[in-house]
Amino acid sequence: MRLSGSLGYLSSVIVLGSLTVPAFAAPYDFVPAPQTDLNRIYRIDRITGEVSSCQYGLQEGTVGVTLCFGSGEGAGPQAPGEYGLVASRHEREGGVFRVNYRTGDMSICYVFDEKVVCTPQANPSTQGAPATAPAATPSVRPGTGASPQRP
Repeated sequence: MRLSGSLGYLSSVIVLGSLTVPAFAAPYDFVPAPQTDLNRIYRIDRITGEVSSCQYGLQEGTVGVTLCFGSGEGAGPQAPGEYGLVASRHEREGGVFRVNYRTGDMSICYVFDEKVVCTPQANPSTQGAPATAPAATPSVRPGTGASPQRP
């Protein structure tokens, strides 16, 4: 009789324990860059929207290294929200979209000068008119998406 009581208690603990798992879920999401010849993955803090990135790098005489890029301009913590990353299907795109699921705000994040940078957040529904693309600068090649290339 005592054994069945212990099993009942144990089952209750297991059920209650499994109900609390979402409260302890990891605070990060990870998304690979859509560029097919780039082994880069982006990480976002789901609450703050802070974005960073890592990729594999070759290093002679070793199995290789993990190269990581911290948050640079625009990629640091934002207003608290519910953030995620979305990769486009553009096979030559090295960046990803940072989205705020609560507000609908979006920005584009990519690695530039050894840091992850993000464009200012925008929300199409609050701007009223479609955003116009800025004039191309020598550091941006048309057709490569949001990832500036060095001249």
